[in-house]
Amino acid sequence: MRVCIIGAGAAGMLAAGMICRLCPEAEVTLFEKNKAVGRKLAITGKGRCNLTNDCPPQEILNNVVSNPRFLYGAVSAFAPEDVKSLFEELGVPLVTERGRRAFPASQKAYDIVDALKKYASKADIRLLCPVKSVKKAENGFEVTSPKGTEHFDRVLITTGGISYPLTGSDGDGYRFAEGMGHSTVPCRGSLVPIEARDRALCAEMMGLSLKNVALKIEDGGKKPLYEDFGEMLFTHFGISGPMVLSASAHVRDKDISTLTAYIDLKPALDMQKLDARLLSDLAAAPNKDFINLLGGLLPAKMTECFARLAGIDKHRKANSVTKEERRRIAELLKRFPVRLSALRPVSEAVITAGGISVKEINPKTMESKLCKGLYFAGEVIDCDALTGGYNLQIAWSTAAAAARGIAWS
Repeated sequence: MRVCIIGAGAAGMLAAGMICRLCPEAEVTLFEKNKAVGRKLAITGKGRCNLTNDCPPQEILNNVVSNPRFLYGAVSAFAPEDVKSLFEELGVPLVTERGRRAFPASQKAYDIVDALKKYASKADIRLLCPVKSVKKAENGFEVTSPKGTEHFDRVLITTGGISYPLTGSDGDGYRFAEGMGHSTVPCRGSLVPIEARDRALCAEMMGLSLKNVALKIEDGGKKPLYEDFGEMLFTHFGISGPMVLSASAHVRDKDISTLTAYIDLKPALDMQKLDARLLSDLAAAPNKDFINLLGGLLPAKMTECFARLAGIDKHRKANSVTKEERRRIAELLKRFPVRLSALRPVSEAVITAGGISVKEINPKTMESKLCKGLYFAGEVIDCDALTGGYNLQIAWSTAAAAARGIAWS
């Protein structure tokens, strides 16, 4: 059996290695357009690679935004514990950090890439060899690359989405699938920074990272569209960071220009305790300028704009701050507003939402329901999740399902 895998990313390399072990007589060829394998994998998690989340399968599915039911069988059959076991067997010690996020102990994504290269080493890995076309032929497929046109019995598409196009994810997989009768759900960015209408405000705080703050995204309704606790970042165009990326997945179908992000800068204090803290600070330094008083409450990059939004002259003395102004300060500390305008382009997204419709894929084997012998795995499928290692778990689980489907077909 001759097997063609298109795309040597996380899903492609895991599938190649697993097919070679489950079906030693198979000839597996792995096509990669880049000069190295695992380009996107090498930059995930800021180069540290959050490869999974150390939780039960159902919790993985709870964090999947698009089509979690489709993934039930695949994630159950190749769960986070299986992913961890595989990489530890391949010589990569792992550590679990806050939020049960699993990383290589070395904190180097390249250790994961190197382990996968070793795992897939029995396959014929062809670098700088982009697939030009895939066509259904009698008893298999005709695959054309710079090496010419070759016949394969099975084809697995693991080309990724269209986010981070410089890593090679440029939508080829959708074109191949559509050429064989498949339909694609329109692609857009998921886990992507958000632009702000208050762009100048954010630019003033550009580079400021906030930790241990609470975030709510609201549209004026009674309940927030999204809320979380953790880290975020101000940029020249708006906001980013882990909480914001996750928020984007929840609001991507909304009119972003109607939404406002509210930051609780002091989540450990309720209004009463916060007022007591303010009274204490004001009494302790009655002749301090208001701007200097704020320096004890906020990062330096926030103090100027905070005073402006509070409507208090930054040079006012602390002893002249009124009760009403104190209330405004406390409210602003609990609900610092950033009016939003749009999601950043899909090219800046961590993950692509959309892709090959799951209605046309067998969830047990990842085989096409429309074209026998054609399989899919990873981000090319219309499945995406929140941050925390869940998206890579989707890649591993669907790749394992496809590998078993191919090896046992």
